Amino acid sequence: MFYDKMFMGDFMKQLTRSELRTNIMTILYQINICKLYKIDYNVDDIIRTVNPIDNEFVKNMVYGVITKIDELDELANKYLNKWTIDRLGNTDQSILRMAIYELLYTDTPDIVVINEAVDLAKQYSDDSVKNMINGVLDKIYHDKVDKNG
Repeated sequence: MFYDKMFMGDFMKQLTRSELRTNIMTILYQINICKLYKIDYNVDDIIRTVNPIDNEFVKNMVYGVITKIDELDELANKYLNKWTIDRLGNTDQSILRMAIYELLYTDTPDIVVINEAVDLAKQYSDDSVKNMINGVLDKIYHDKVDKNG
């Protein structure tokens, strides 16, 4: 019982956006694995397992990526030199999809999105993938700026 209170106390604190992005990456990773191995899953159950405290940012990001996944993958593939997103590891796919979605569909400052994605890639990927993710996001950012003038 003491352990349960201590454990829940950790989750009761307000998580930073960086911590929430790590949770989102983990949720997207788990969903990707379930799809890959044709395992039945419930998105809300996966969200609750990784992020027990209800959080709109997490839900909006996860459902946004799931809803727009084909568009996100198409955009990633456009900028991956001689690669496709499905050749990246599951973690790398999750980071890239999340970041592209956040760049295009949220009001998070672009530089924050790119820095957060690169930080996640530094932590969970190798340098070549980190550089690839940075390059793709930089190109998407510049296209976005060019379109919006």
